[in-house]
Amino acid sequence: MSQSILISGGTLANGKKSDLLIKDGLIAEIAEKIEDRDAKRIDASHSIVLPGLVDLHTHLREPGREDAETVESGSRAGVKGGFTALSAMANTSPVADTAGVVEQVYRLGQSAGLLDVFPIGAVTRGLEGEHLAEIGAMADSMARVRVFSDDGHCVFDPLVMRRALEYVKKFDGVIAQHAQEPRLTQGSQMNEGIVSSQLGLKGWPAIAEEAIIARDVLLADHVQARLHICHLTTAGGVEIIRWAKARGINVTAEVTPHHLLLTDELARSYDPVFKVNPPLRTESDVMALREALADGTIDIVATDHAPHPAETKECEWQEASFGMLGLETALSIVNKTMVETGLMNWEKVADRMSYAPSRIGRYENQGQELKVGAPAHITVMNPTQVLRVDRDLVASRSRNTPFHGMELPGRILATIYSGKLVFEGGNA
Repeated sequence: MSQSILISGGTLANGKKSDLLIKDGLIAEIAEKIEDRDAKRIDASHSIVLPGLVDLHTHLREPGREDAETVESGSRAGVKGGFTALSAMANTSPVADTAGVVEQVYRLGQSAGLLDVFPIGAVTRGLEGEHLAEIGAMADSMARVRVFSDDGHCVFDPLVMRRALEYVKKFDGVIAQHAQEPRLTQGSQMNEGIVSSQLGLKGWPAIAEEAIIARDVLLADHVQARLHICHLTTAGGVEIIRWAKARGINVTAEVTPHHLLLTDELARSYDPVFKVNPPLRTESDVMALREALADGTIDIVATDHAPHPAETKECEWQEASFGMLGLETALSIVNKTMVETGLMNWEKVADRMSYAPSRIGRYENQGQELKVGAPAHITVMNPTQVLRVDRDLVASRSRNTPFHGMELPGRILATIYSGKLVFEGGNA
């Protein structure tokens, strides 16, 4: 039995002030005032009460790179950031391209018991882009995989991509594409533009992303399958997605918190903490991404949480790994870039960070409206408290946060998963 919890004085995403009583893993009551002396009380006055956040794009590294992250440490980072579900990308070692590996990740998530861990299966064997992975077996496994991605690599062969889209259509799956034409980005280090020219670093052109997006929305339309675009970064990519949706093509897209806030100007520091794939783009790209997230062209926020050990990030830029931490700061950054700017209200935040990612991933027990009888997956955030980001205090095993030293608006006060308080204050 889960403990009884009373969340008092909070404001729901719709703006209504309510108390919530949680019993036996479910929301038992929602009312203006609830009295229950036996329940653990969480003071949510001045706070927003949201459905538990769902991340469709997380790198948990286990199996194989436990020095960077484990399913348990990533889960702790997740609940610290208000997440009650994470989607574990397939670029582990061994690659999650078989039923056995996805079931291993699924069991590790269950063992940690802090949130739901949904494995993402590889599209191709070994992420090599040549032969389809065991997609059907992963879909039929206990992990019930519905999202498939070679993230970190693009499924660059159009024939392989077509076959993958056709295959997952049979069980309502989705291909999540890392849109990067490899022949246009070989050796690239950062966004192609004025800054890359001035720094003498090989540029990563926007067209390398946009060309794959354009190709794949046409393929998805041709076979009538679901397509999801990972970590969209360019204004041109936004326009392609907007065009595709206007035509009725079944495509969704995500943006990361770091692409909503940071720009390629930060590469002038030569600090590899700002080296990421796809790269930080220009201010005009950032503004286009924010507008697209607000108007629904971009469906969700996904962290692309990418932990790396110190030796692969604290080195020369050209030798450093691509990637940033994202779980513990995501909601605060969305608050800063989208809510405080007036672009989105909290109802839209709930949609972009809970309801929509759950719909895309087909996660039936997550992303539900907070109502009586619903599973008690809940995030409580005070949007006015300051989060001072300190890389030495993160829950992740890695320290590569680009937000170190920043003060961000909004702190997670509590995360409740299946009626259990899995994070409160500073301890998970």
